[in-house]
Amino acid sequence: VLKLGGFQESSTSGSKWLHLTTIFLAGLLWGIHPINVESVAWVVERKNVLNGIFTLNCVLFYLGYLLKKNIRLERGGYYGDYIFSVLFLLLALMTKPVSVVIPVILMVLDWYPLGRLGKFGFKQIFTEKIPYFLLSALIAILTVLLASGQSILVPLDTYPLFNRCISSGAALFDYCLLMLYPIEIVAMYLIPNPLPVSFYVKTAVVAFFSLLCFCLYSRKPWLTATWLCFLLPILPTLHFFINGAHSICSHFAYLPSIAPSFAAAAIITQAYKKSISAQYRWSRMLITVVVASLFLFYVSITEKLLGSWKNPETLWTRVINLRPVGRAYYYRADYYMTVGKYLEASEDLLISIRMANSAGYPDVFNLHALRADALNKIGQYKEAVDEFTAAIRDYPHPTYFYHRGRAFESLGLMEDAASDFRSAGEETGPIIKRSRD
Repeated sequence: VLKLGGFQESSTSGSKWLHLTTIFLAGLLWGIHPINVESVAWVVERKNVLNGIFTLNCVLFYLGYLLKKNIRLERGGYYGDYIFSVLFLLLALMTKPVSVVIPVILMVLDWYPLGRLGKFGFKQIFTEKIPYFLLSALIAILTVLLASGQSILVPLDTYPLFNRCISSGAALFDYCLLMLYPIEIVAMYLIPNPLPVSFYVKTAVVAFFSLLCFCLYSRKPWLTATWLCFLLPILPTLHFFINGAHSICSHFAYLPSIAPSFAAAAIITQAYKKSISAQYRWSRMLITVVVASLFLFYVSITEKLLGSWKNPETLWTRVINLRPVGRAYYYRADYYMTVGKYLEASEDLLISIRMANSAGYPDVFNLHALRADALNKIGQYKEAVDEFTAAIRDYPHPTYFYHRGRAFESLGLMEDAASDFRSAGEETGPIIKRSRD
């Protein structure tokens, strides 16, 4: 990128040191940043890491293609890199459809820092990207068709467009905040209902900053390019295409955080270079101390976050301690049920029930039934009967009658047990989370 961008000083040893230091700091900052822990520690998101490998290779081979093309190798000798770049894009799209934005990111790089857009014009640059755009369009269409066919996406009448804009703007603000100050990163951030005033303020800040970046595109192209390279890969994960109740997910910032990492590294190295020119030794020492402290701070937070991914108990306990929500208590209770900690599960489910009732959760009967099952397993049959009764009142599933009958039987209330067994019919299955018919 540095050679293709026309950096004339690249031949000097000082500039080479500066460039290598920038690359090293950017990679280190991105690699140790706490916001990327979820992508690496959570096995489900290993696809994120795989997608990152393919995406970075796509960009790398594209830059190799341009470099070989610029130094005029033998005719056609640079097309191998171009083909590999397109193939890596295909692999990236196969791992995660969010890579559909890669062609646009390549065009941003053509504008800055490569400077090709002004030299060759938009038409030639776009024509060069046609295979990229065709692959992205195909995957985008297939993804939308699959999502609509399985009712994955939340319809507009359920979550209006205005709300999507506000929550998306707030999400962008929160992602930026976590990259700058990654304190209290947790595995679950839910969209509040109704949207608080803070969401409107955050959206206004993001809108103002975006407008500022675009207004400064000629004077500060690095700022505009950095913002675009952050915004574009995170755009498909925002609430415009909402498919869940999550406000933000830190693993969505895995690739978008690359561009800010490079920008931060470049600012640090440029500041250090100026301090050398100014011959202020204290300023160099100050920059070194600040940067070292920042990296140690990120390493300590990352290490702490890694410990929270030891098992579901540690994961959801962290969520409960920092941002307590009913779902976190439910997920921890589900883990407790799996490992036989039925008393702890019943306590968590009780809290989850209270929070669900307060929030107007429609399927609270599931929580009552699951808690009743936990109480049954620890011999608290009377409390189990009460919980099953609450579940049956809202959703009279035959399974609930059967297990309440077992609780009645344990209490010696045979007539009540016989009545429930008749209501259950042949249903004797386990208690599981159910959906309304």
